Amino acid sequence: MKNLAHILRGLIAACAVAGVLAYAAAALVTVADIVGRQIGTPILGVVDLVQLFVVAGAWLVIPYAFLTGAHVGVDLLVESFPKAAERLLRAVASVTAAGLLALMLVYCYDAFQQQLTFGDRSQQLGIPIMWYWVPLLVGTALSIVAAVLTIVTPQRAQAAS
Repeated sequence: MKNLAHILRGLIAACAVAGVLAYAAAALVTVADIVGRQIGTPILGVVDLVQLFVVAGAWLVIPYAFLTGAHVGVDLLVESFPKAAERLLRAVASVTAAGLLALMLVYCYDAFQQQLTFGDRSQQLGIPIMWYWVPLLVGTALSIVAAVLTIVTPQRAQAAS
């Protein structure tokens, strides 16, 4: 079990790196377009590219936030409870988050299926819209994994590994 948890944490960390790289790509494309406009060679489809990179960046980084506890929380209140109650509250929060994320994944997958059916494309470059949904689905699925991992391996143990 420890080995599987270690592999899953590595996958979530790799996904976060990909998300940060997507943010960097969005910034670089934006800067290149600004410079290109100054010299008369703007980047074609910059809006489509930046939107795709930002969506990918956001959804690929979210699982890491769940895994490390970097998301918004009310630690001040929870940390005032005895350790046993704190662990129980954190476990309940993780189970609740995993349940809500599972619902999101189901509904987002339905929307993804619609995109496959309709074949919608982005306005400038004609990128299939389904590619905008892939990082969302991956990020949501890995967020469920991360929420479950916080129950199996508490955050303080994760920080040490």
